[in-house]
Amino acid sequence: MDKSPRDNNKFDKDKKQEQLEQYREKNTGKGEKMTDDAGFKISNDRWSLRAGKRGPTLFQDFHFYRKQSHFSRERIPEKVVHARGDGAYGEFELYKSMKHVTRAHFLQEPGTKTPVFVRFSNFIGSKGSKDTAIDIRGFATKFYTQEGNYDMLALSFAIFAIMDAMKFADFTHAVKPNPRTGVPQATVAHDNAWDYISNNQEIAHFIMWLMSYRGRPRSWRMMEAWPVNTFRFINEQGKSTFVRYVWKPVLGVHSLLLDEANTIGGVDPDFHRRDLHEAIKRGAYPEYELGVQLIAEEDEFKYEFDILDDTKFWPEEVIPVEIIGKMTLNRLVDNHFAEEEQSSFDPATVVPGIDFTDDPVLQGRSFAYRDTDYHRLGTANINNIPVNQPIVERNFNQRQGVARHRIDVDSVNYHKNSLANNTPAETPPEEGGYAHYPEKVEGHKTRERPGESFYDFFSQPRLFWNSMNPVEKQHIVETFTFHLGYVKSKSVRQQVVDMFVNVDKGMACQIADNIGVERPSGTNVPVTKSSPALTRTKYYAYTRTVAVLIGNGFNGQEVTNALNVLRKYGVWVDIVSENLGTVIGDDGTKINVDKIFTSTYPVLFDSIYVVGGNTKNQEKFNQSVMHFINEQYKHYKPIGIATTAQSYIQPSDKNNLDEVVFASNNPNFGNDFVEAIAKQRFWNRK
Repeated sequence: MDKSPRDNNKFDKDKKQEQLEQYREKNTGKGEKMTDDAGFKISNDRWSLRAGKRGPTLFQDFHFYRKQSHFSRERIPEKVVHARGDGAYGEFELYKSMKHVTRAHFLQEPGTKTPVFVRFSNFIGSKGSKDTAIDIRGFATKFYTQEGNYDMLALSFAIFAIMDAMKFADFTHAVKPNPRTGVPQATVAHDNAWDYISNNQEIAHFIMWLMSYRGRPRSWRMMEAWPVNTFRFINEQGKSTFVRYVWKPVLGVHSLLLDEANTIGGVDPDFHRRDLHEAIKRGAYPEYELGVQLIAEEDEFKYEFDILDDTKFWPEEVIPVEIIGKMTLNRLVDNHFAEEEQSSFDPATVVPGIDFTDDPVLQGRSFAYRDTDYHRLGTANINNIPVNQPIVERNFNQRQGVARHRIDVDSVNYHKNSLANNTPAETPPEEGGYAHYPEKVEGHKTRERPGESFYDFFSQPRLFWNSMNPVEKQHIVETFTFHLGYVKSKSVRQQVVDMFVNVDKGMACQIADNIGVERPSGTNVPVTKSSPALTRTKYYAYTRTVAVLIGNGFNGQEVTNALNVLRKYGVWVDIVSENLGTVIGDDGTKINVDKIFTSTYPVLFDSIYVVGGNTKNQEKFNQSVMHFINEQYKHYKPIGIATTAQSYIQPSDKNNLDEVVFASNNPNFGNDFVEAIAKQRFWNRK
């Protein structure tokens, strides 16, 4: 049994961290004196200047004015989408050379390490919404390469909701809160969203992913991510190869149940952010392997789907994923606003060797992102903000603007010139200058779809459905039902089931029965293929969380041995009891209590280890323990039972206690429990 999928080697400070060091300031500490932002010392930061003790505040109190006016301007417009997020720094290490398909410097030599910054985010909700909303997630990576920044913007689904960027504003308007009421927040459980869905049926594939377990990840550390767009690799010979990327989490792909996601959103809305922080602080660094899918230029029209259509994914069984490197996130930001909130990502930020295709969504995105951040960050000097600065030398003729900290001392700021010997000078492509692929373009101006397969809305959603196991299919039905249960318009509900009968008739009929509309009369498209890669994943006990429910008088040796085994395999343990302090075993063993029943919830843990014991309020303690057991059992999670806790759960004709692991007469209890934790869910549980 492996302890973990990675080792815990520490990372040396990379070039990006060295660059950021000059911007880090510490305001507190022994002998530090408060000053104004202009530098003079402040004598009173508690009371405003007034005309007499009970008089009005004086206009000349410039200290109050500066303090308050700065505070009034501390917020910048939140992102229209992906407003709620968090980020971390790390590095990407290349496994294998890709020089045969791209000239990009950071993809040339195996072992090359490139500093990165990653921002995770939710799509729909505002900055103040919840982490566990059923939603698509953003996964944006900024590579600080030796040729400049490269931004790779990925999503937690392999496909997107639209075929052309023209529809992005409409899609976003529809899924956001109702413009009259401002509700609901961070969900598509409302009439506008489903009215849009049923009348824009290219979104069918996206909605199947959203209604599946992919819409509610257990952790950002356990989430796949795809840039969804089709790009080009360009090699030294100028040859083009189509490419799509995928980030595969080393810990595997895992999710929350619908009930868990909804409950966690209420009791711990920062669940994913807290998980990221805890993992990095513990040295359990999030890791993702980068895969590429490659299609030769001459094979563009070889497939049943159009490779430029972002509502279609490239099945791994058809176009294999080649793993080329690994990214490790090893450092949190020092200041959430300065680094995470001001980070800017743009799919048009590329390096030589990576270029665009005529993907209709990518074409629009390449314009929209920078334009959005000009507005949001209030300046054209976006890349002067430290988190966005490249680690390479920059020479350019753009000048002035808000937040221009750079002091350009040149008297010449134009091209071409003679006064500065025509510098900064252009760099020809053969010496590293960026040049676009000279793709041949011809035809009439048109608003037609790029190809016939852009009219096929349901073949791949059907393939996705075929790839799910029976439990996952039932969860999709339940998630549809949950969302459509909030839709007041019966007409819209009927349109939705009439639409999704094209994916699967049985599914659509179940949903129709659940939401009070007529069963659809049509049938699903005749697609029998599946993609096993969609459900194939890895399982580890490493970094899974266990609540130890314990009181006084426990078997000291037994519990100590069990906890040692859990920690050996990297399981995160929280001791939960009636009160904070310590609990004492029958042999005098003392264990510090981390959390109390009053302020934690069973849904926040992947498993429980029930020890039991004696407390001042035994009845309340027993009720709390039973609440944890019942919640964990119904969510199909592993449960460990100490010899002192067998009275809490007994086999009967109403249960089968599948993967409830008992310590009694089991010398291998610790390892058996760890194996159960790694498996995570037990769908045969009765």
